[in-house]
Amino acid sequence: MTIRPGSVPTWSWALLGLAVVAVSSAGIVLQEMREVPPLLRASWRMQGTSLVLLPGFIYQARKHGIGAYTRRDAMIIMISGLFLAAHFGSWVWSLDHTSLVHSLLFVTAHPLVVVAIMPVFGSIVRRGHIAGAVIGFSGAAITLLDVGGSGVVTLIGDAAAFLGAVTVVGYLMAGRYLRSEREMPIFVYAFPVTLLAGIILSVSSIAVEGSAISTTLPEARVLGWSDASWIVWVAYLSLGPGLCGHTGINTVLRWIPPIVVSIALIFEPVIGAMIGWLWTGEALIGAYTIIGGTLMITGAILVTIEENRTEGAQNAVS
Repeated sequence: MTIRPGSVPTWSWALLGLAVVAVSSAGIVLQEMREVPPLLRASWRMQGTSLVLLPGFIYQARKHGIGAYTRRDAMIIMISGLFLAAHFGSWVWSLDHTSLVHSLLFVTAHPLVVVAIMPVFGSIVRRGHIAGAVIGFSGAAITLLDVGGSGVVTLIGDAAAFLGAVTVVGYLMAGRYLRSEREMPIFVYAFPVTLLAGIILSVSSIAVEGSAISTTLPEARVLGWSDASWIVWVAYLSLGPGLCGHTGINTVLRWIPPIVVSIALIFEPVIGAMIGWLWTGEALIGAYTIIGGTLMITGAILVTIEENRTEGAQNAVS
């Protein structure tokens, strides 16, 4: 896709910037909600977002219908919801066990994960993929040298964030199939997946963290986000990163090439760190994190560019 001069509305760039900032702000907001156990916190985010998506789901379900979709589609939606729950659960848990910057760096490393699993699916791994993966994983190794240095960065926390990157790949692959090949409308897809992820996380929190459906303590209640002390936080996460962020990104894809949007999202750790610094007034970033993080972002960009080049060549042949 080529951008013609004047073909991209000016407001779409502003919307992209707003969407990226909104998505990047989720980390510090979730990290500041430490009084709530991580799995319960993640379930609140999914519950709130599903409520925001519900009106769009009702509208699109009535307009387009859902009778054309198969049991296989329903199964993929369930798998997607499971991956989304694992992604958010592991990422939010990592926010309590490592620094904000490390959590964001490792959870956004999914382009590197894609390269690692490409041979499993029989995809061709090109030199650009290999170069990006080598640079990115080398950066990750350098970043880990800050583990234990300040007491904030931990290996287990970084590993949990990286698990979030691994699991989000499954979520993205399922979404790509249902949205592109099955042409499923965005809300018809997003609402049941998000709701299912919220249910899975709620059940997991009850089993692992001792949360309850009914208790006087909102920080231990499955629907505790409805309490006055938390509803503003969850409302922001649902309307900001949830609706403005993800829906805004899907909206600008009509005018702005996916490669540009993808690269913009790769800078989430940088933007998230700046938001965290503005929020708390503190920025604990080690030298190894700066060097390694820069390499991780560079590697992810190289992989993304190579993927765009490969897809463009395949489309041209088709």
